[in-house]
Amino acid sequence: MHSKIYQPLGNLFKATKFWQNNYLVLREFKYFRKITVFALVFSILAAAFEGFSIGFLLTFLQSMTAGADAEPIQTGVAWFDIWILGIKTSATSRLYRISILILLSTWLRSAFNYFSSIYTESAQLHLADRLRKRMFEHLQALPLSYFVKTRSGELINTITTEIERLKQGFGGAAFVITRGMAVTVYFLSMFVISWELSLISVLLFILLGVGLSTLNARVRESSFGISNANGLFHSTATEFINGIRTVHASGTQDFERQRFYKVSSNLLNASVKVARAWTLVKPIAEAIATTVLIGLIILSFAKFTLPVASLLTFFFVLIRVVPAIQDINGTIAFLSTLNGSLDNVKNLLESNHQAYFQNGSVEFKQLQRSIDIVSVDFGYEPTDLVLHNITLTIEKGKTTALVGASGAGKTTLADLIPRFYDPTQGHIYVDGVDLKELDIYSLRKNMAVVSQDTFIFNTSVWNNIAYGTLNATEAEIREAARLANALDFIEDMPQGFDTQLGDRGVRLSGGQRQRIAIARALLRDPQILILDEATSALDSVSERLIQESLEKLSVGRTVIAIAHRLSTIAKADKVVVLEGGYIVEQGKYQDLLQQRGKLWKYHQMQNEVGQAS
Repeated sequence: MHSKIYQPLGNLFKATKFWQNNYLVLREFKYFRKITVFALVFSILAAAFEGFSIGFLLTFLQSMTAGADAEPIQTGVAWFDIWILGIKTSATSRLYRISILILLSTWLRSAFNYFSSIYTESAQLHLADRLRKRMFEHLQALPLSYFVKTRSGELINTITTEIERLKQGFGGAAFVITRGMAVTVYFLSMFVISWELSLISVLLFILLGVGLSTLNARVRESSFGISNANGLFHSTATEFINGIRTVHASGTQDFERQRFYKVSSNLLNASVKVARAWTLVKPIAEAIATTVLIGLIILSFAKFTLPVASLLTFFFVLIRVVPAIQDINGTIAFLSTLNGSLDNVKNLLESNHQAYFQNGSVEFKQLQRSIDIVSVDFGYEPTDLVLHNITLTIEKGKTTALVGASGAGKTTLADLIPRFYDPTQGHIYVDGVDLKELDIYSLRKNMAVVSQDTFIFNTSVWNNIAYGTLNATEAEIREAARLANALDFIEDMPQGFDTQLGDRGVRLSGGQRQRIAIARALLRDPQILILDEATSALDSVSERLIQESLEKLSVGRTVIAIAHRLSTIAKADKVVVLEGGYIVEQGKYQDLLQQRGKLWKYHQMQNEVGQAS
């Protein structure tokens, strides 16, 4: 019994879950508190003048129906009654005054509604902006391991589509609040005119709310499906665009078509399911509300005797209440479709289950002695180690080369030095300071990484080379391009350094992309240089030229080089051979060759391949 009594109120709160227990969203309003307050104040003023209009309308109808014998309407405020309502003037004069007050109230209400809409729109735009920026800061604070486990398309969907849906949700919630204020004023006016008819109306509308609660529950359940379908669609579309070269090379257009069509159809089906559920609410509400209205009209003439002016005003208000309640029910149903979006945003922003990157406070200025890796184990999953008991000293100003078969752990080991990942066990020290205690950004500013997976931004050649070195001069950029053996092909481009390179550098060959990345690293003039197979995408001529440039760049710097071709690391000060995540050999290149161990075997294999080719 109690559950039935409280069900309408409970359903209202469930349907407006958009604002329930959502501190992560609500706290953003403090950044645009004034805008939100103005939106609320103007909404209240609009509702108040709606009430004034109804009061003046009742007075107007009473004056019209009673004619010259009508008694002056008084509020009890002497100055208002005398100077505004004109109780001491003729009936005609009072009628004109009331007409002017009705018009004035109407225009003021319209003005306040306009300002309320402006500030509400501004508030929802500010909310979307704040949430996007919070997500950006949140994603920057997460370790790289998070992105390894998460689809980029789903993240993009949350930042774009889901935020846009929440922005619409704020507008919907604001609409429910403003229309709710107007409905409250309407019901108060109705109770003043006839509490009996008003009580019957309220009870009937409560029953209407109970009847619609089941539909709203269906809408809420459907909303989670559309968010999941949206995330999968964006993820599939992003993978297709990013991998379009591989798709064409593999001839897998039909496979990708089937995959894309499947997720698109799933999104369509989920959207249609939600649309069917929430669009059903409004027509049903309209039909029932109209039935209630007709029933009340019949009942008022059969059972109640009210003055004509009061009866006309009551039904004028009731006629305005019905569509307002219909709109509120429809909007609440729409808000119910946003619960899935809200959960996605909350899950991304909630910090209690995220392992945030914890930066240190010790500023790195210059490498004095060495980087020491001590008894380090690492696994992307704690139970599946990639590196085992790694102990290694990388001395200042020397080149340390990492050699091994694919999957040996070379790149993973190099990724630990700029702290892209933290060791599962063990420690890394920079001049005796634990890497976790360093301000990692001060270290990375003195470091450059050239990866085998070069990323080129969709901007000009100039901006790609200068990325991370904003104060670089034209001469410095050109010199970096020259040393990287990139100047010639850059100047041959249509706009030279201003040429736009397209998404992920689609206009460049693999070797050209690599040389742009090397020029970017050269421009940084780093103390520590990490080369992860930096010359792997170059032809033999370019490789030789780049290798000469890297050898010049390496003088006086600490270099960690991962090499596929052993010839590129023959002059390294130390060669570290990894196998299965273990260090199996380390020493000078020629010394290791003389030992005829693992490095010697790799050397023999490459020589055999070279002779065969």
